[in-house]
Amino acid sequence: MHTLKMGFCAALCAVLLASPAHAEKADRDKPVNLEADTVTLDDIRKVSVYQGNVILSQGTLMLRADRVQVTQNAGGLDKLSATGRPATFRQKLEGRDEFIDGFANRIEYDSVNSQLEMIGQAQLRRGGDELRGAQISYNANTEFYKVVGQPGVDTPAGRVRAIIRPKPRTEQPAAQP
Repeated sequence: MHTLKMGFCAALCAVLLASPAHAEKADRDKPVNLEADTVTLDDIRKVSVYQGNVILSQGTLMLRADRVQVTQNAGGLDKLSATGRPATFRQKLEGRDEFIDGFANRIEYDSVNSQLEMIGQAQLRRGGDELRGAQISYNANTEFYKVVGQPGVDTPAGRVRAIIRPKPRTEQPAAQP
């Protein structure tokens, strides 16, 4: 197993910690572990490439991909790109016994703009709720989602699909006369 430097690793996982689903905050303080069949590190260009059954974990966060490329800038993580068939992530939600799962052919994160892109058969699941499209974009600064369909790709006629399941109702006690 290849363990990275702590500052770099914490920034590396920001891609999923920036999620709108209130990811487990304690994960940020935990060590990041990266495993892969091969790794290449270019210290001059500040680019690391992990290939072959890549597994990134930090606390409750788990990212799996065929290939992960990380680019650093002076402040740490600049960009992350994970590819797979699909690339996947899973993370526990803060204060709940619930997880958020993401799937896409490519997952990209731009830390400068706090922009997450899930490209190619993109899907987010939280409990019974689900969001699908050719591309899902999320900006952590503005908390703005955009989901795009593509004709003939993810759903019939290329439409976006959302499934929102009703939440269990809490019973209100009857008023006493």
